Amino acid sequence: MRPRRRTTTALTASLVLALAAGPLAAPAFAASPSTTARQTAGPDAEALRAALTGLPNSDATAALVRVGGTDGTWRGSSGVHDLESGAAADPDARFRAGSTTKVVTAATVLRLAAQGKVDLNSPIQHYLPGLLTKAFEPISVRQLLNHTSGIQAGDGFGDAFEDQYAHRFDTLTPRQVVASAVAKGPEFRPGERQDYLNVNYTILGLLIEKVTGHSYATEATRLVLRPAGMRDTYFPGTDPRILGPHNHGYQLVQQADGTKEFVDVTNWNQADRWAAGDMISTTADLERLITALFRGRIVPRPQLKEMFTVPAGIKGAGYSAGLQRFEYGGKVYWLKSGARYGYSAVVLATRDLSRTLVYSVNSTDAKGESMNAVAERIALAALK
Repeated sequence: MRPRRRTTTALTASLVLALAAGPLAAPAFAASPSTTARQTAGPDAEALRAALTGLPNSDATAALVRVGGTDGTWRGSSGVHDLESGAAADPDARFRAGSTTKVVTAATVLRLAAQGKVDLNSPIQHYLPGLLTKAFEPISVRQLLNHTSGIQAGDGFGDAFEDQYAHRFDTLTPRQVVASAVAKGPEFRPGERQDYLNVNYTILGLLIEKVTGHSYATEATRLVLRPAGMRDTYFPGTDPRILGPHNHGYQLVQQADGTKEFVDVTNWNQADRWAAGDMISTTADLERLITALFRGRIVPRPQLKEMFTVPAGIKGAGYSAGLQRFEYGGKVYWLKSGARYGYSAVVLATRDLSRTLVYSVNSTDAKGESMNAVAERIALAALK
């Protein structure tokens, strides 16, 4: 098995470049079912509608968008439910939310910290003795939250899509992922650098279970999902299906003869992503999450500051506890992206909630190194 790294850093870099470069040309491909949209005031409706035109195409088969905040709202969707039927995409569909799961995991840990069950300054070795070898110096809970632990990436079922697809119904447990990471030894001393890796949040999932005596899913639901009103969000465990209404996800795969084929990747066991990225959600629920969080309704304000604190003194650091700092057009945004095969999502907001953005794009190369072209157009339009 080989290490699997999320490409959030590359995705955010692409977002920065895209926003700096200005609007992109709309892709040329087959016509799509009519785009649906609804607006109150504020966001650039024309630009947002244009961002969703032309779906499905070679970049994405569907897109669901919610722009909100005190400056006004806009809702839109485009594309298809599935390529076989060509039915219009369900705007309320569930989807794989990928690493936006980390927002929930961080919030769960911070709530436990507020209750005195977790000390952010204490080493994880105190809570989970024997998990790390003696090769590791003490790593604080805070260093896991902000990706400065120095633990290396865990292993998955390979790097290539074909390798992973062949194992899409197999189970790789979180403990196996952590064990493979620990066996490599530390990448750097704790607090010395910042390296965004799923393994940090996999270990935080184990921490949550240890200090509460309950499953990660139970505690994350109790402490975050329910208080935020996220009624359509859940953690699938080893179930490869997306339960409830959902649009299909596809990967565009090159065949031996040079042609490309859409492969349905909707059903996939995400057990190895767990507290780092297995959540299934909706755009409405992710909007509820970011709004409730930023208003202090989930995490008490003394602990909430961790979500808006990037570690000082580390060159290039941009991640806080569960979020990432992003500056554009004189405004600071806090965001989290997530991607699984067939699905790419973003939740983004200003600290004062004047502007929020949540989208789910059924990307045909969601795990690629560059940002999806449809997602770029949505971001450009939403942050005008």
